[in-house]
Amino acid sequence: MRVAEFMTSPPVTADPVTTAREAARLMAEQAVGCVLVVDRGRLRGVLTDRDLAVRVLARGADPETPVGGLMSAPVVTLDADEDVSAAYRTFCRTGVRRLPVLRDGRVVGVLAVDDLFLDVLQHLADLLGPISWSALREGGPGPGPPATG
Repeated sequence: MRVAEFMTSPPVTADPVTTAREAARLMAEQAVGCVLVVDRGRLRGVLTDRDLAVRVLARGADPETPVGGLMSAPVVTLDADEDVSAAYRTFCRTGVRRLPVLRDGRVVGVLAVDDLFLDVLQHLADLLGPISWSALREGGPGPGPPATG
């Protein structure tokens, strides 16, 4: 399966001159945890809700500060056509929770660790199905109290 199948699209974006206050408003309105900072169609950085808490609120910074000075950069990205296993490896290697997704150098989405939970649960279900079926065929213990001995 490809990254594009799991990502959130379209991503929420902001210009580098967008204020921290406006970025926070965008995140709240769109119910997302980050905005991708894009300038002339090119990804420049990522601003997360944590960035706002640590770099603005905790430091008493002006909420009118442009996000270009608050964003995290450079940014680790994924290609939309990469196999999702590459996303798992990238998340493990970097420790980030969200990765911008590109196609032909253009931002097309965001993949969050949370987006992969459904994939993980599906894999578990795929594993548990045959195990449960096997136990039923073998006449394993049925429901009820455990046998006493």
